[in-house]
Amino acid sequence: MSVATSGSSRKQRVASLAGWSIIIAFAVMALKFVAWKMTGSVALYSDALESIVNVITACAALWAIKVSQKPADHDHPFGHHKAEYFSAVLEGILIGIAALLIIMAVARNWSEPPDLDQPWSGLAVNGVAAAINAVWAFVLISIGSRERSPALVADGRHIMTDVVTSVGVIAGLAGAVVTGWSVLDPLLALLVAVNILWEGWKVVGSSVNGLMDRAVDPDDTIRIRDIISANSQGALEVHDLKTRIAGRATFIEFHLIVDGDMSVRESHVICDRIEEALKAEIPSVRVTIHVEPDDEAKLPPGTPSVPFA
Repeated sequence: MSVATSGSSRKQRVASLAGWSIIIAFAVMALKFVAWKMTGSVALYSDALESIVNVITACAALWAIKVSQKPADHDHPFGHHKAEYFSAVLEGILIGIAALLIIMAVARNWSEPPDLDQPWSGLAVNGVAAAINAVWAFVLISIGSRERSPALVADGRHIMTDVVTSVGVIAGLAGAVVTGWSVLDPLLALLVAVNILWEGWKVVGSSVNGLMDRAVDPDDTIRIRDIISANSQGALEVHDLKTRIAGRATFIEFHLIVDGDMSVRESHVICDRIEEALKAEIPSVRVTIHVEPDDEAKLPPGTPSVPFA
């Protein structure tokens, strides 16, 4: 399979997952609102409110992924890779809004918690919704991480937070039914709000970090250096290696020192060899190599094995 075909397959897989996220988010939201209607629980209401955020962010994620997959054009010569980060920032903001709505509901019901109708049936329905979310969150996080899709990973992490919230709500409400302590219902809703506020903060922070052109991880940097060194025969030195991540794309640039008498054609052959090796090992990589004569070297003449300065 060619690199282009493999890249196209990855894009289709990511977009397909984003589309399925919308369908699953609507199904889970419906189940959670049924559970709330069955019980009248403020905690289950808070859980259902968060599911609305899941629907909106799933739609935003699909839009962002579609935009990020567009090829570079005249106005965006480096591509549209960062579009997914905007989706993740929107998700964090919407999580915060949902938390505020939950807190308002808690304030209205704190002094007189509502009586719970059909609590066990409602908790069972909510449990089914939580199980669906748990499976889907695992799928989104694992595949989103492998395909380097910030939108899918952010969506998966948010859904996993929703799962933790649902489990806590179910356990707490079961305790409230058994003990008769109705105050546990609004108290749980308040804890849900605090939890999703914290998750929203982490999602926004991670996305802003991506928008600030974060470098690749140290392990990936070592891997990149090894690939360059193994494929730069004929060159004298490599220095000023810089990397940055933009969604699924990795940008790599560095200076390559060659003999001052080497022809443009010969130096171009070296650059092509390095670039092809990087593309074979790193998905969606963009490589920029600045060729310089040996009087620009930073290391002493005669240093072996094309070292990094």
